Amino acid sequence: MSARPMPLGLDALETVPVHEQVYRQLTRALMAGRIPPGRKLTSRKVAAELGCSDMPVRAALARLQSLRALEALPNGSMILPRMDRARFADLMAARVTCEGRAAELAAGAASEAHLRAIRQAGAALTQAALDQDIDSYLEQNYEFKFLVHRASGSDALIFLIETLWLQVGPFLRQFGGRFEGALSGILEIDYHEELAAALSRGDAAAAGDAMRRDIAAGAAFLLAHGEFEDAP
Repeated sequence: MSARPMPLGLDALETVPVHEQVYRQLTRALMAGRIPPGRKLTSRKVAAELGCSDMPVRAALARLQSLRALEALPNGSMILPRMDRARFADLMAARVTCEGRAAELAAGAASEAHLRAIRQAGAALTQAALDQDIDSYLEQNYEFKFLVHRASGSDALIFLIETLWLQVGPFLRQFGGRFEGALSGILEIDYHEELAAALSRGDAAAAGDAMRRDIAAGAAFLLAHGEFEDAP
């Protein structure tokens, strides 16, 4: 009998359908504020940038439309809806509720490795503000908060939060032009350090409070200083 060959220690390849990969890339770009409100998207242009065919892009765009992240135009292209004041206030109020609860759950469920990743993302978030880098700030803000949300262990909450972020994420780019050239001023209405500290202590009440204060303060600032479309 021949000897059984020894395994090579290789990891199995991840087999993710192309349409799912396209969807993930688009959702990440939307939630991290890389695509501004009012931007038109066509399957042809998105497919060319991603190096894939139109079909998986059309499937991803249709999925985002069903989540109200995109609106269809008569010519078949998609557009990121512009934001009016009432819609923004409603979305941010929903974020306060859902994300506050996720932070409370994360306080009792996050592992030490997860807490370490949250602290690192928080440090990168602070540095991005000090560096006046709005692209990096929005990316790190997304990374930090979703590390917290994933630590909650609640798939239902994560789905709801992602749906809210798909709609509101692009508008958060307005933070970049509202601090008179000094993005570091955003740290005065940012509670991510308090949130990280509460999570490290396992203090659910303080974690939920810090998350709610962070979102509410950002919402109040943009409601006072942001540029909104007039409601029809």
